[in-house]
Amino acid sequence: PNLGRQRFSAAIERMKARGWHVQLFTSLAMITAIKDLVAAAPVPVVFDHFGGAEAALGTGQPGFDDLLALVKSGKAYVKISGAYRASRLAPDYADAAPLAQALIAANAERIIWGTDWPHPDSVTPAGRKVTDVTPLYQIDDGRLLNQLPVWAPDAKVRKTILVDNPARLYGFT
Repeated sequence: PNLGRQRFSAAIERMKARGWHVQLFTSLAMITAIKDLVAAAPVPVVFDHFGGAEAALGTGQPGFDDLLALVKSGKAYVKISGAYRASRLAPDYADAAPLAQALIAANAERIIWGTDWPHPDSVTPAGRKVTDVTPLYQIDDGRLLNQLPVWAPDAKVRKTILVDNPARLYGFT
């Protein structure tokens, strides 16, 4: 956690002069460790892939409440992308639905959807070097997108997630 806090603080310093955001692919434990820094950050903070939550552990897992609090307060965005990173229940990742629904309910204006294309594997297989090219996950992006209406049944909320939030975060407007 101490190293994570240092790295996050350094990233904030580099990004604030540029008006950029900081995006992290991390764990709920690290989010808990840096939540005060996120709350005070002068730039937007985005947590990738459900904030590192594990779908099988549900919404009561340690640290998920800290992620929800940051989203609810508007101090963090969460990408509900790469459901296959949170869940092993392919192809529809049904156990990720409660996580997505809880995040959306906390503050739909801080949720971003994405494909995570081209679906890289972030774990180096045994016997391989980190510099080796490894196969990409084979994910049906259309089927994954079809989960969004399950997670967010209201069309207005889906527009917020798919259009309005990315436009605001990335400066498309």
